[in-house]
Amino acid sequence: MQTVYNASHTAHAATHEFFRGRLVPAFEIPARADYILQAVQTAGLGEVLAPVDHGRAPLERVHATRYLNFVEGAHAEWLATGGDGDAFPAVWPVRSLRSDVEPASFAARMGLYSMDSGTPLTAGSWAAAYAGAQASLTALDLVLGGQRAAYCLTRPPGHHAGADFFGGYCFINNAAVAAQAARDAGLARVAILDVDYHHGNGTQAIFYDRADVFFASLHGDPRTEYPFFLGHADETGAGEGVGFNANFPLPVGVANDDWFAALDVALARLTAYQPDLLIVSLGVDTYGGDPISHFKLDEPEFRRMGERIARFGAPTLFLQEGGYATEAIGRNVVAVLAGFEGA
Repeated sequence: MQTVYNASHTAHAATHEFFRGRLVPAFEIPARADYILQAVQTAGLGEVLAPVDHGRAPLERVHATRYLNFVEGAHAEWLATGGDGDAFPAVWPVRSLRSDVEPASFAARMGLYSMDSGTPLTAGSWAAAYAGAQASLTALDLVLGGQRAAYCLTRPPGHHAGADFFGGYCFINNAAVAAQAARDAGLARVAILDVDYHHGNGTQAIFYDRADVFFASLHGDPRTEYPFFLGHADETGAGEGVGFNANFPLPVGVANDDWFAALDVALARLTAYQPDLLIVSLGVDTYGGDPISHFKLDEPEFRRMGERIARFGAPTLFLQEGGYATEAIGRNVVAVLAGFEGA
């Protein structure tokens, strides 16, 4: 399996974040990708490629232009207003407040285009996220070109980013960009399977009223786990998309066999859909030692996950999402990919 590696990820290197209201050392750090790359190369999984630039147009098929413009220039504007270091939002247009009029104030636009205070906007956020989207498109090209599967190794992750907001460490939704590009390339149906511990709220929202992209997610119950306000089992789609969204919220400490039982149900739903492409939002923060998550998977379960996904039988694109036990992330990702390859 070939890997497309976003070497520009290092441009986004936050030192701190707000986690549940406390300022703590950042969990989403460059070492995450460094450990994965080392593990992929040591395992000899295949050639590691650099991304090809497809331009901004594929991103604009998913994200609002004014949002992309803001993220691209936000940190420079933050510094121009007297800011120092990383920028954090401080005010949000919740409920009765308007969001249709773009404010002139930088602080107000930070709130307009974000969902939380835990996602530092750094000097390199745009460069890293833009290159990550290009890496996902390059990996998609490999699969569209006939490869059974490809893996996109990038950070920051993407599945929490909505059409016009960032959050959950995510700025550009790589899975959504790849899914839309696959549709634009002529594929009739695309499925996205999100196995990250946290619900992919951005991906769900982008495709919620569409029948051409089926989104299925296994994740921590949003009544107790981030992103809290989306990911319930009764969210099944809207309009033409009714029936094409499937959430499997699971309790803290769920038994591994119960996690795999939910995976089997999700894959059965996707099998009935008969997609031309399967995109896997591969978060390995389901690992039992992850510092911000509460499932119990380990290397044998990650290998089992890869084997089960391989049996699905569709061309498959793996995109890196979460996983914050830095020193274990490489072996866990390789276990999934090796399980897939060996199935």
